[in-house]
Amino acid sequence: MKETHRGQVIKDWAKVDYEKLFDSQKKDPAHQHQVIEALQFFFAIPNRIIPAKFADNEKFKEKRKEFDTARMQYFATLNDFPATAKEVIEKYHQLPAFDIGYEQIFGMRDYTGSRKDGFAIDTIGSSLTFRKMLTGETLDVRQMSGEREYVFFDYYGGALGWDRKLFENQDWWTLEENAIEFRNEAYRIKAATYYALLEAVQALKATDIAWQVSPDTLGAGVRGMTAQRDAATMNLAAQTILLACQASGYGISADNVSFVILAPIQLRGRIKRALGVNYDVMAGSTPVIDYNFTTVFTTMLTVTDHYWVILPKRKIIGGDRMDLTTYVDFDMLSRTDTVAGWMAFAGAVADIAQMERCDIV
Repeated sequence: MKETHRGQVIKDWAKVDYEKLFDSQKKDPAHQHQVIEALQFFFAIPNRIIPAKFADNEKFKEKRKEFDTARMQYFATLNDFPATAKEVIEKYHQLPAFDIGYEQIFGMRDYTGSRKDGFAIDTIGSSLTFRKMLTGETLDVRQMSGEREYVFFDYYGGALGWDRKLFENQDWWTLEENAIEFRNEAYRIKAATYYALLEAVQALKATDIAWQVSPDTLGAGVRGMTAQRDAATMNLAAQTILLACQASGYGISADNVSFVILAPIQLRGRIKRALGVNYDVMAGSTPVIDYNFTTVFTTMLTVTDHYWVILPKRKIIGGDRMDLTTYVDFDMLSRTDTVAGWMAFAGAVADIAQMERCDIV
């Protein structure tokens, strides 16, 4: 019985014909195209922007939906855990092993269909002003003034080499795992770049938000003291951002805006406790948290004893010029089929008043 392997990159590797791929006498361009397109299909599934070549592909849309669903699901109980090794592999091959939390912070723009080499951000010095109008008068609008910054796209690339022996020996598992790791690494680099940009803001900030006192004046060692102090610190960070951005034209208020807490995973439990702590440390009493917060926890922050409170998007902007795009070639000297992957993107924090870093001691 012929051995088969159904994978994430190639649905049925038994249909891959080595001779049609590589034999000089039997090479089939159509078969080569199918294999290459399957690889491009796999790499493109996590792309934030659906590539034009797959925009009308129903199978691609179906896989994209499965991927997005799997990304949001976790095993809640033992009954949710797959029963067989095959199910575990299939489940975890659908989950993204890369971090996309930064997309909650950056206002992402799609430039994939353009020929732009970057994008501009206006740093406004004075916003629009309005005055009460009498009947028949025209609206008095004062011109905005400020600086325009231009952000250029950078290109990021990597390559994956597949030795021909893997195809000859039908080592499908290795081919699959290599492709999965390559895709994960590409998106890891993208996430790390955006997080590094956010962390770099600290060099422009004068001070951190100091660790605040407990609203209930709880002393050291008293249950709930740390959580109350953290919650009060988050509140002060949000208040500081609101006051600093009140004349920026963002249209924000304490009631209509949601802040993002960006924190290293080392502080995950502590942040979650602070977000749920109440006055008097009793269930049913008034929460200490006074603003709307969502959280992004990541392994990619280099500083692990601080966290950020951020007013997301507005003038924290990212742009995609080219999602992960692959090219295939054969290197006869190494007898390797090389898959090169390229991405182009950029990001900017044009208003550092949207971010405050918080102390925890």
